[in-house]
Amino acid sequence: QVQLVESGGGSVQAGESLRLSCAASSYTSSSYCMGWFHQAPGKEREAVAIIDSDGSTDYADSGKGRFTISQDKAKRTLYLQMNNLKPEDTGMYYCAIGGQEACVSTIFDYIDYPIDGIYGYGMDYWGRGTLVNISS
Repeated sequence: QVQLVESGGGSVQAGESLRLSCAASSYTSSSYCMGWFHQAPGKEREAVAIIDSDGSTDYADSGKGRFTISQDKAKRTLYLQMNNLKPEDTGMYYCAIGGQEACVSTIFDYIDYPIDGIYGYGMDYWGRGTLVNISS
């Protein structure tokens, strides 16, 4: 059973930084796409940053220049370094993993509404999220 466990969330002030981590286990494919998704209070989940098994990355406009996604394959861990945080960055952050074909730039251009509470975006597995709260 694939498990994704996020950590690193917390409460900080605007302008500060946080580093989120996502520990992945039991995902056996060497070809994959991993991503971070943000769900602000009362809003739908949106893609923030993606990285594939080749190391190619892409970001939503809201995170470009502030967020950096990276991975440590040996540790099976995904990271999201978030700098210069803003109040609008508040919310739950989820990591997800799926086939490499999910890593397309158009992932940032739409909302993939959940079906029976399950989100898509081409991802097969989701973590339970970590909460980020940014105060002004």
